[in-house]
Amino acid sequence: MQSPLTAVGVSLEALHAHQVVLFSVASLAELRESDTASHLLRVKQYVQLLANKLQQKAGYCAQLSAAYIDNLCASVPMYDLGTVAIPDRILLKPGRLSADELAIMMTHTSRGYEAIVRSEALLGLQSPVLALAKELTLSHHEKWNGRGYPMGLSETQIPLSARLVALADVYDALISNKIYRQGMSHEAAVGVIFGERGQHFDPDVVDAFMELTVEFEASARRFADNELDMQNKIDYMANAIAEHAEL
Repeated sequence: MQSPLTAVGVSLEALHAHQVVLFSVASLAELRESDTASHLLRVKQYVQLLANKLQQKAGYCAQLSAAYIDNLCASVPMYDLGTVAIPDRILLKPGRLSADELAIMMTHTSRGYEAIVRSEALLGLQSPVLALAKELTLSHHEKWNGRGYPMGLSETQIPLSARLVALADVYDALISNKIYRQGMSHEAAVGVIFGERGQHFDPDVVDAFMELTVEFEASARRFADNELDMQNKIDYMANAIAEHAEL
């Protein structure tokens, strides 16, 4: 299928270059949060699995067209872009954040959204990918029960794109090894996700996930972090801590 961008005269080479640059920027943001580029690949794959599954269900096939899913998957790497604006002392803190630190951390959603809005205005450019990227950056921490942030949206007030990424992101966070803790097993993560059905997560998205647990585990293994990924995490955190101690 022809990309919407190539249809309006953007060459395939230019499209690929833009995708590589966007992914590079997004992966640098993830490194600051002690995550990896592989994390972005996993979340993107989970979102594609969920979208394809929901596409088969009544009430979703109209919105989840092939073009929409392509644009959604292209925008997924940008969902946590706003973390680049969060200080290392908060982003990399191993313990519980204070109330003030948490308030700063929570601004990453609106900061990512505002950065894209400003760039669109400055350059006079818009695209379906950026429209979805704005939804993801702003709303991926909203919860089905209305207790998320930044706007306290609930149920279908939350864009479908963000409801999909919310589950994908949490699943990957649960199973992934961090510098200060081991990830939980796939089976335990499935239990946590199902327990948040109708609370954190859209029930329909959870139901789709429960039909895809084998595929999720396979994707997690396919794009698993390697030893170099973990060493990069350790090196970045060590350098950040050393720089902070010198200030």
